[in-house]
Amino acid sequence: MFQKFGKTIKLFLLDSDPDGRIICELSNWTGKAYRIPRGKVKDCSDRNELKSTSVYLLFGKPDTSTSKPKVYIGEAENAYKRLGEHLKKEFWNESVVFISKDENLNKAHIKYLEARLFEIASSACRYELKNDNKPTKSSISEPDQAEMEEFIEYIKILINTMGFKVFEPFVKEDAANTVSEDLFIKGARGANAIGKRVSDGFVVFKNSEISIDTVPSFPKSFNTLRDELIEKDYIKMIEGKLVFIKDYLFNSPSTAAAVVMGRNANGLIEWKDKYGKDLKSIESQEIQKADNENTPIISYVCTN
Repeated sequence: MFQKFGKTIKLFLLDSDPDGRIICELSNWTGKAYRIPRGKVKDCSDRNELKSTSVYLLFGKPDTSTSKPKVYIGEAENAYKRLGEHLKKEFWNESVVFISKDENLNKAHIKYLEARLFEIASSACRYELKNDNKPTKSSISEPDQAEMEEFIEYIKILINTMGFKVFEPFVKEDAANTVSEDLFIKGARGANAIGKRVSDGFVVFKNSEISIDTVPSFPKSFNTLRDELIEKDYIKMIEGKLVFIKDYLFNSPSTAAAVVMGRNANGLIEWKDKYGKDLKSIESQEIQKADNENTPIISYVCTN
């Protein structure tokens, strides 16, 4: 296994405004990313780099609390011109364009990148893909393919750092090739679920069962969320049970526990591992273990 090292990302605020255009560069990478708000596309006419071959993403906000954010993945021989053409699409409010600083991306390369990024985003299932058709992957040589796959890894790092987890699966292996353990809830009225802590919330897995009904004191906000999940077909009635038919990311363990159990719930206590240890205890032990591992060992040498 190769050791992973830290990376340096340089951000340049073109408009001296964190909400404006941003150029992002990664140490030891020939690529470069432009993050361009929809309203700033018109200001990019003097950026000659954006008139070269590129792969780009258009991002839009989710419509409801249970909807996915939106993304369109495309390629262009002139990104500035293509972004202008995309202004007729209403769903997006921000774009990210990837170019090569050494101008080493040709048409075949960007077609390959477009198709592969579409495949990865489809597999991650975090965003609603707005492409009308699945991009066709170009045929390139084995050395070029290896180079483009490396380019993709850097794209994933930058896009995730920008806050767009479009290529990141809900549950991923860490550097040690392990993931946090599964956690369980088995409660009243049919609640029987499996989930896992992730970097940006808590995932309840496909085939988890939630309570058939809710208690009278169930908070309105959770009840609305539960109803939306059923309406959007994340949860379906199957053989008399309400079942998740796909993984779903909640913003916290408590929200996940409340929807599963049909009542107000403290997720740190309700989610437990296979030994019955609750999430609160697991996290406390992890902190204690980390502190112990980083505590310096002081030895004393006695001399006569």
